[in-house]
Order: sequence, then structure tokens, then C-alpha cells
Amino acid sequence: MNSPRLPPAILIMGPTASGKTAAAMALADRFPVELISVDSAQVFRDMDVGTAKPDKATLSRYPHHLIDLISPEESYSAARFRADALAAMAQITQAGKVPVLVGGTMLYFRALLNGLAELPQADAALRTEIDAEAAREGWPAMHAKLALLDPSTAARLHTTDSQRLQRALEVCRLSGRPMSELLAESEQQKPAYDFLSISLLPSDRAVLHERIARRFDEMLLGGLDEEVRRLREKYQLNLGLPSMRCVGYRQTWEAQDGLLPKKELRDRGIFATRQLAKRQITWLTNSFESEQFDCLDAALSEQVARRVSEFLTS
Repeated sequence: MNSPRLPPAILIMGPTASGKTAAAMALADRFPVELISVDSAQVFRDMDVGTAKPDKATLSRYPHHLIDLISPEESYSAARFRADALAAMAQITQAGKVPVLVGGTMLYFRALLNGLAELPQADAALRTEIDAEAAREGWPAMHAKLALLDPSTAARLHTTDSQRLQRALEVCRLSGRPMSELLAESEQQKPAYDFLSISLLPSDRAVLHERIARRFDEMLLGGLDEEVRRLREKYQLNLGLPSMRCVGYRQTWEAQDGLLPKKELRDRGIFATRQLAKRQITWLTNSFESEQFDCLDAALSEQVARRVSEFLTS
């Protein structure tokens, strides 16, 4: 007898300006779905222009879970996202609909899919000790030590991969357990859903860069500078907070305070957004198994909808 199918869930992942929201809203027009935002910037209230948050009319027609959750003075973690997302998914599934998780915060997607391994925090003193050992004996010798403590992790690491060897040895020595064992425990946290994972990636990065530039120009015209001023008046903020480290907000703050020439704001903001997109693409291509679609294709929404239809009726 076949096991009953797990409830379906759809992930739409992509770099900034790849058309994720439009593709998700097109699905909402055709299928019984509800949208869950996977965006570490859109969780902040009153941060609308610089986060490209859907406007009130759009959110009224296409409600998104996990938007406008906290004050810009607060922090939001991957662990909290995972708990909030799983609660929203359960609610949507119980209502007979399909959760569609859409966004570009890859750390959140990884936390959702793979759980959160309870690894010990970095220990500067121990890392110095391990580095000193490696300087004396060489990283191949440190790899041999790791093989005695954690054969599984050692088997997948190169003998000269100093950064990962250092971390694996650190975890073993701090916890008294192999890192592979701790990671295996997190694997058991995988949600009980049948996921369709879709990545929207550009066939031509230059075109994506043009999109990014246009969107940043729209943010500037849409009042990003005024939004940052209002935030600074309303809340107790500083540049160290996660909200003000968001792309666009940091550069605007620095321009307001004379830390950045105002004439450089546009170029710095666009450059920072391009760097963000580059990191997102690296995550998508190296850390996730997904079906890839060209985000620059004019028929993208139709292609995604066709694949979702196949998935939901299979």
C-alpha cells in the first residue's frame, strides 16, 4: 500500500528584482494558495519603499503572511522565521490551501528545509589554539585528527580545507560530539511537506543589473530618503541594527549624515544591491536542489504556473 502523499508546498526563490512576487501573485490568481513572505527586510514595519514591499492595495488582494511583524528596533532570527513559517503553513494546509513561500532570504529557506543544527558558538581562544596546531603540524595532520573524531565529516572535506576543518574540530572539541551527528539531528527537523522548489535565475546578469538599477531609481523617486528620515524620527535606531543594515537603508542613512557624498548614494545603493543579488544566486546554485527558470523570460509566470499545475495534479 502506498503511503499517503504529504501536503504540498511551493517555494519560489530568486535574487532581488527577479520577478518572484509577480510569479507568486500569478499563482494566487489560478490556484488555491496563500503566500508567505521569505524576506528578512519585509518583516519590519514602516519599511516599505526600500524593501520593495507590496503596497496596501496589492496586499489587500494578495495577502502575505510574515510581513510587518516587528519594529525596526527589533531583530528577527532564522529560528523565529522557521517557527512562524511552519505555523502559517499548518494554518494554510488546514484551510485546504497550498502554502507558497516566496522571497530571497536564502538563510530562511535553508532553516525551513534543513532545520537548525544546535552547533556551539565560535570560540576565539579555541580557534587560535587549532590554528597554532595547524601551523606546527599542517592541515593534513589536522584532517587526520578530525578523521578520528568525526570520520563522516572528514570524508567530505579536503585535507587542506582549513576553514571547514577548523570549524569541524572546534565543534567536536566544544560539544564532545561529531559535527556530522549534530547535523544529522537537524535533518530530522525537516517539515512534513512535499516541496516543489523553484529558482528564478537570470540567463543574462547584465539584464538583471539593469532591472536592479531601475528599481533603485524607483525607490529614490518613491521617497526612500524621506522614509529613512521618518524612521529615524519615530524609532531609536542606529546603523548596527539589522533593519538599518538592509541594502539601501544603510547607504541612505550615511548620505543623510554626510558619511557618504549624496551624489554617490545612487551608485553605492545599486552596487550593494548587485552584490546582494550575487550572493543570492550563489546560494541558489550551490545550496539548494530546485527547478530553475529564466527570470528574464517574458513567459515566466505562465511557465511557473504550468509547472505548479503539474505538481498539484500529479
